[in-house]
Amino acid sequence: MKILVYPTDLIIGGSQINAIDLAARTAAASHEVMIYGRPGPLVDYIRGKGLRYIEANDLHYRPAPQRIAQLRDLARRESIDLIHAYEWPSCLDAYLGAGILGKVPVVCTVLSMSVSPFVPASLPLVMGTADLADEAQAMRPGPVWTLEPPIDTELDNPDIDGSAFRRKLALQPGEELIVSVSRLAVDLKLDALVRAIDAVDLLSDRHRLRLALVGGGQAAAALANRAAQVNTRHGREVVTLAGEEFDPRPAYAAADIVVGMGSSSLRAMSMARPVVVQGEDGFSEIFCPETLPLFMRQGFYGLGESEPSARKLADQLAVLIEDKALRERLATFGRQCVEERFSLEQASQRLLAIYETAAVARPGYRWSETAQVCWRALMQEVHNHEPARKRRQRQREETLLSAAALGAWPPAELARP
Repeated sequence: MKILVYPTDLIIGGSQINAIDLAARTAAASHEVMIYGRPGPLVDYIRGKGLRYIEANDLHYRPAPQRIAQLRDLARRESIDLIHAYEWPSCLDAYLGAGILGKVPVVCTVLSMSVSPFVPASLPLVMGTADLADEAQAMRPGPVWTLEPPIDTELDNPDIDGSAFRRKLALQPGEELIVSVSRLAVDLKLDALVRAIDAVDLLSDRHRLRLALVGGGQAAAALANRAAQVNTRHGREVVTLAGEEFDPRPAYAAADIVVGMGSSSLRAMSMARPVVVQGEDGFSEIFCPETLPLFMRQGFYGLGESEPSARKLADQLAVLIEDKALRERLATFGRQCVEERFSLEQASQRLLAIYETAAVARPGYRWSETAQVCWRALMQEVHNHEPARKRRQRQREETLLSAAALGAWPPAELARP
């Protein structure tokens, strides 16, 4: 088959890297695979995998008329057999450009933590967790599959040397290293990052440890400010913002404990590191045999209780800091789970089966459905660009960033009831 893979964009992120890694495995299975996407840092990663890259128009509207036209022409010119799009904006572009207009089968993967109303109901859909797949199947007639974020267990392996990263941080003998590899973003990430800093703050009077935040983004300055306050309070460097790393494997390898969510948690487990999985509203749980069923259903993420605090995460970290034997057992267990359930090889085989099913099925695209989802997307885009909404969004972000930098967390006016 000739397959076009369309990530939502080519910034560094778990969804995009998953799309490229799976595309490379699909190409290795004797299919012709191309990557189409807006230019970004991952273009070199695509080419390093030996994949052909086709640059998409960089218009930021969703759906994007220019990309719809590009996809229509590309599907015809290249005789594309199937398009695999990631996240709803790309799915809608592909559906309108090549699905409706070109009758090319389209498969959509959504790895966000909700079922999008902007994905046509007849479109074959892949969700990242079993719970979300069940929810999607109950809402729509089209086929739905579950495919968890895949991990390259050969690339992310326990033998990687993290000593250079520890030297970079100038860790002292006996100092425990906790690592978070994450975009330093306001949405989805900021709550977990602030609570990680606060948890280490609570522990640093009785434990000699360091938290390294690996990543970059909008919240970097606010988090650096909060980290500086913690460091001043303890008279030493407790929290380090280590910056963005295109290849974060040495950071994972250097860690005694990793905190994070989604594919970052799985990569740490693949490298045999004990993990505390975080989410929003203070959610955190140690990955262990008792919590495995929870994460297999809802994914490596969660929502916390009505009155969360950093104390829960601090207590979980303390358990791991104080029990090295437990850390070793959980490291072995995590690696085993990733090899058995989340390996890139297994995921690629499941994806090829999905492609074969979708490619032979006659696309059941309907103009009534098209009009409905386009109207929803148009209204959402109009809403997104309303000056009053943009002003409220900026105020919300400023409130969150100010609280992350200086104040109590979460800010009272934005705390969940």
